[in-house]
Amino acid sequence: MEISAQQVKSLRDKTGAGFMDCKQALVEAGGDEEKAIQILRKKGQAKAEKKATRIASEGLIYSYIHPPGKLGVILEINCETDFVAMNDEFKTLAHDLAMHIAATDPRFIKAEDVPEEYIAKEKEIYAEQAKREGKPEKIIDKIVDGKVKKHLQEVCLLDQVFVKDSEKTINDLIKEKIAKIGENIVVRRFARFRVGEED
Repeated sequence: MEISAQQVKSLRDKTGAGFMDCKQALVEAGGDEEKAIQILRKKGQAKAEKKATRIASEGLIYSYIHPPGKLGVILEINCETDFVAMNDEFKTLAHDLAMHIAATDPRFIKAEDVPEEYIAKEKEIYAEQAKREGKPEKIIDKIVDGKVKKHLQEVCLLDQVFVKDSEKTINDLIKEKIAKIGENIVVRRFARFRVGEED
């Protein structure tokens, strides 16, 4: 199938993928741009997973202050080289993540970071609610597990839906950038401050 340079350019503008990758994806998708985007996304995820084991010890401390200055975020985001840390694409990601944290107030980076006692307390609350609602004893555990899973998606940064694109999670966003930049990227830590808020 003949793929025009215009089609390739359009796909590159939308995805940021390389020329040959775009051309190949379009051929595979029979010229359908939407299918080609999905193909590139899947390939990008696979590349990102391979890079995720590499050490990320460079990076940035990025700060974001939300107007009019009553809410702020400090974020440490790591990559593998100083060169990438200075890259505009990486800085944009740091900005997007800090802005997202300001908007959604996550408590943890990922589910593995959540202390056991925090989960136990949530389970206790949900079990009590289910009992009060008169749910049958035999399904309470299932209800509690479902609610805990949903709660963790709300309080863990990587599982949250990205505020600028409801089609992807923060984890998806980071994997896309890993595939595009070619280095492992890790959110190391963050802190969110609001004027007058208790610690």
